[in-house]
Amino acid sequence: MAKLSRAEIDERMKGLSGWTVQGNEIRKQYTFRDFLEAIAFVDRLAPIAEAADHHPDILINYKRVTLTYSTHSEGGLTGKDFTGAAAADTIAAH
Repeated sequence: MAKLSRAEIDERMKGLSGWTVQGNEIRKQYTFRDFLEAIAFVDRLAPIAEAADHHPDILINYKRVTLTYSTHSEGGLTGKDFTGAAAADTIAAH
């Protein structure tokens, strides 16, 4: 999958809420009720990431989960990153 241009990244960011661009990555922190709810979110996300063969970096701090997406093989952001971010938002909402 091809690396996105800055204009394409800006356009795709309009479809995401709470995500930020930091260099060649997009990042979002989710806050849950407690540690178990944070872990349950990661457990629901893991099979989707595995099926897509595209895995975010995941940082868990008690009830906060920070996801970072980037397509390392392309040296930046691709459509896969935005698909993963949208999937994470859908999972977090349920």
